[in-house]
Amino acid sequence: QVQLVESGGGSVQTGGSLTLSCVASGLTYNRRCTTWFRQDPGKKREEGEEVARIDRKGVLRYADSANGRFTISQDNAKNILYLHMNNLQPEDSAMYYCATTGSGWSSECPSYPYWGQGAQVTVAS
Repeated sequence: QVQLVESGGGSVQTGGSLTLSCVASGLTYNRRCTTWFRQDPGKKREEGEEVARIDRKGVLRYADSANGRFTISQDNAKNILYLHMNNLQPEDSAMYYCATTGSGWSSECPSYPYWGQGAQVTVAS
């Protein structure tokens, strides 16, 4: 059974930092795209913003809103995906989800069948 378990959410002041973790069981992150989405209130999870991604070739991509402040990384030996978030702003407040694809070799990441349960991040102004 595949499980992605997130941790590290919480409340911080503007300018603060948080690190989210996503531990995978039942699969490994090798040869999979891994990503962090954030869901704004009132929107479906899949309609949220893809904040950061690592594709199957190890290429990192960031949303403009995250570039320069967030860092995605993963420890393949431990099957843990991370999102380090610095200089957090109130507009970063959202539910954050990790997700991963099926195993393969393509750098394309068309869909994410595996999702974590979400971690709430709240940034106070």
